[in-house]
Amino acid sequence: MSAPQPAPQPTEPAAEPAAPSDPSTPGAPSYALRTLAWSAPFQWLALGWQDFRRAPAIGLFYGACFTGMGWALMWLFEHNPAWVLALSAGFLLSGPFLCLGLYQASRRLEQGQSPGFTDSVMAWSQRTATLGIFGFVLLVMEMLWGRASLVVFAVSFDGMPDFKGSLLALLDPANIEFIVAYVAVGGVFAGLIYSISVVSIPMLLDTPADAITAGLTSVRLVLGQPGVMLLWGALIAVLAALAMLPGFLGLLVVGPVIGHASWHAFRAAVDTGPGH
Repeated sequence: MSAPQPAPQPTEPAAEPAAPSDPSTPGAPSYALRTLAWSAPFQWLALGWQDFRRAPAIGLFYGACFTGMGWALMWLFEHNPAWVLALSAGFLLSGPFLCLGLYQASRRLEQGQSPGFTDSVMAWSQRTATLGIFGFVLLVMEMLWGRASLVVFAVSFDGMPDFKGSLLALLDPANIEFIVAYVAVGGVFAGLIYSISVVSIPMLLDTPADAITAGLTSVRLVLGQPGVMLLWGALIAVLAALAMLPGFLGLLVVGPVIGHASWHAFRAAVDTGPGH
């Protein structure tokens, strides 16, 4: 007699392959970030200066726009100096959107092309909807910052001081409570705007990323390398503040140089794939 054969074991169904991750899912790190050296922000400024010298007409056009907007703020809010201070600061942190044409010029120079004025001015047309949404978000945050600053002034003083008085109030140790409140409010909005926008606008111009992915990539960069990014933010703030002191005239050069440098910051920090 032959030995009984063992009963056949039921076969398990083959496991289904895991679904590929969706790079457009919010929170998914679609783009890798590079490690930055402490010297990187100074290199970006040097590269920004080179781009400004290679395309001076485009740079001076945007510099004149920045200066003109400063003058417009001074004229429009002549009787509301708190708005001038708040919106000037907010304007600087909305710079990544306003500098879109400078990013395009640096992009063309990087590609070995000669940047054109029309191409620079019309750079927004490549991603109109996405850039429009992002720009609107920055505008709303800037206006909220301005309103919050105005409230701080209103509860700290009897009547609004003039522009000179506002500056003196920020420097007077007797107004320590006002100074702390003003800096705290500004710091919250400044940190938030800076975190979501430091590389997001050039990223939207150069890649097919959506607004959420670009914003999250920018936040990941700031949170992942806070030291270098704080240094970069401090350099931008100091240079821009110094440029505004002589009637905003320094923005003729400092504004476009920072804009070009911000393009190189994006290039150095975000790995967008082969060829970049």
